[in-house]
Amino acid sequence: MLTVALGAAAFAVLFRHTIAWVFAHGYGAHDVLTAFERLPWYARVLVPLFGAGLAGFLGAISAKLKGGQGVGEVMEAVALGKGRISLRLTLLKALGSWFAIVSGGSVGREGPLIQFGGGLGGTLGRLFRLRERQIRALIAAGAGAGFAAAYNTPIAAVLFVLEVVTGVIALDLVLPVIIAVPIATALTRLAIGGGPIYGQLSFSMKSNAELALYAGLGLLAGVTGPLFLLLLKRGEALFAKLEQRTARAALGGAIVGTMAIALPQITGNGYEAINLILSQRLELSILIVIFFAKAVATTASVSSGSPGGVFTPSLLLGAALGGIVGHLVARFGPESGAIAAYALVGMAAVVAATTHAPLMATVLVFELSGDYAIVLPLLTACAIATVLSRRVHRESIYTEELRRRGSQWEVKVVAADSDVNRAP
Repeated sequence: MLTVALGAAAFAVLFRHTIAWVFAHGYGAHDVLTAFERLPWYARVLVPLFGAGLAGFLGAISAKLKGGQGVGEVMEAVALGKGRISLRLTLLKALGSWFAIVSGGSVGREGPLIQFGGGLGGTLGRLFRLRERQIRALIAAGAGAGFAAAYNTPIAAVLFVLEVVTGVIALDLVLPVIIAVPIATALTRLAIGGGPIYGQLSFSMKSNAELALYAGLGLLAGVTGPLFLLLLKRGEALFAKLEQRTARAALGGAIVGTMAIALPQITGNGYEAINLILSQRLELSILIVIFFAKAVATTASVSSGSPGGVFTPSLLLGAALGGIVGHLVARFGPESGAIAAYALVGMAAVVAATTHAPLMATVLVFELSGDYAIVLPLLTACAIATVLSRRVHRESIYTEELRRRGSQWEVKVVAADSDVNRAP
């Protein structure tokens, strides 16, 4: 267990440090937004084009190899006991994600970190000839450690495994995660730094009546989540018409780069743009443009074949949506709550709508903000967003992938002292 946690954290630290090194020495900037703001217009197109092309080339190679990768495969390996996560394939896909990220692709870095943690757990379990149940526990622990290393949110990492990866609470799967996550978080904080990744934020409600506004934000997020999933699905169908994987990914990168000429905020996973929104430095008109442009840019990157996650891009969509609502409330509403507060709640609500994991989304943003006062609006918005999203579209962003591959994701039996059974 200790080896899995340390390995997942070390990989996350290496992954993040090498990306930071490229931006510092290759672009002369400290982040992707600053880098693209400094690039000439033609370089904003060419850099994502070539980076995505390399990512697509590696994706084409990985498609020929046998073995699973992605959060969907982690879910199958843990909850269904199906398949093996190939560590070699996971590393290859992680390299593709690395190229996409350093070239400004609109993808998140959490995917490779979760996949590597799960793959490391599975590999070590098989190496030491552990029982199937023990291997599944190690995979779950590694996935949780990877999530914690990505976001510096240990409690949300445990809930991610519970609500997303397993979908149930089984103690023999949960306890290894609870052990691995603090270890991975501590090592990551030692190397990267502690504290909320978006800084310490303060939150307050003017009155309890403001909860109605946050409930309205939850309704908007509950519609946004399924629409974003539909956009990703339609984008994948369009890009599939171009059979050559490398050319397909390069086209997606070119689309992102072309958009970045006028709007560099849509590059990368969205971390820098979220900071701008939380510091209330973006006008309403810019937020509206970012909301739609980021959805298109992420679709162009992910659907064209650049490996990477959509979790952090979803956070940016939520921040933009919440920021829009916050601006409107400040102008026309009866309450004048801070725009940043609505952005924070919007982040959680859109993630809840796309993952169908309201507790994880609530705790994630609570840990990111570090302010307990925001919990009540978070719970309200996330619950409403999840219920509406599930009514509009039954699948989450992860179970949709499993459905397309023929896996049935239905809970049949829940027992803490027995295997977690799901329909085959």
